[in-house]
Amino acid sequence: MKNTDREIISLDRAAILADARRELDMPSRRLFGKRLLTLGGLSMLTGCTLTDDASVNTFLTAVSRLNDRVQAWLFDPRQLAPTYTEAQITRPFPFNAFYSESEAPIVDGGDYRLELSGLVKGQRIWRLPELYALPHAEQITRHICVEGWSAVGRWGGTPFGHFLRRVNADLTAKYVGFRCADNYYESIDMATALHPQTLLAFDYDGERLPAKYGYPMKLRMPTKLGYKNPKHIVEIFVTNTYPGGYWVDQGYNWFGGS
Repeated sequence: MKNTDREIISLDRAAILADARRELDMPSRRLFGKRLLTLGGLSMLTGCTLTDDASVNTFLTAVSRLNDRVQAWLFDPRQLAPTYTEAQITRPFPFNAFYSESEAPIVDGGDYRLELSGLVKGQRIWRLPELYALPHAEQITRHICVEGWSAVGRWGGTPFGHFLRRVNADLTAKYVGFRCADNYYESIDMATALHPQTLLAFDYDGERLPAKYGYPMKLRMPTKLGYKNPKHIVEIFVTNTYPGGYWVDQGYNWFGGS
């Protein structure tokens, strides 16, 4: 290998590590332990050869998957996210999606059907009145966006873990995935699905979800970054096959812990 090639590879590694360290300052990487372990993994991964775009992309994917494993290992399914008072609610609560607010889908509640698939024994279609009749819980928690802003909101719905048990889902499966009316799709780990603060949310601030916040149903998880909280859910599936996600498939971290 020529000296100039070695210099280029060294520069590539330095640039990648610099970018990765900046990424570790995002909310999903704030804990010191996460930084320490992830940077240790990055140092080991720099032993690979980075000579072109393909090898750089492979390297970054490996770093992201390592980050997923580290965050999953550190995740405590019993640890609750902070809660807030009504006086601390952000009003108006921000809209955020991969489209403008005027483009939010209008779902007909009368025709709405929630489909269950995958490793679920109780597969059937759920209508809104049945979902609204499920045990109700509320939380005032902080939504943290990967873009750097956050907002406190009040969400009401049914604990997702209760719903998964009710439909006899395989709770030993690795993933729970979601497909949405706005063509968004996402997936989470089973430990997060069963977390006591993970809600199938039907209400916002004491009223039915408006379209901009995900009517008729969104997943609300204060333990995850905002892009992990899908809106306008029309299908839930349980699987052991890695499902990816809308932003994850474009390079975002999959675990997405806040």
